[in-house]
Amino acid sequence: MIKPELLDILRCPSCVRTTPGLLSLEHNSWLVCQDCNRKYPIVDDIPVMLIDEGDKWQKIAVADLPVPPPAL
Repeated sequence: MIKPELLDILRCPSCVRTTPGLLSLEHNSWLVCQDCNRKYPIVDDIPVMLIDEGDKWQKIAVADLPVPPPAL
């Protein structure tokens, strides 16, 4: 589980240079960027904040994300 304090400081690594890159926690297993819609999985309680990983899920609807996310 992601602590609220961590969620407050995490930002989308792709967007943070030009936009706020705010992330929302979805299904307790995904961080979704409010600017670009990249989705970052949380695997074993660790957010996988790699842009390439976020790109893989960008076009998938939040409702269709697998829970739990697939292991890397």
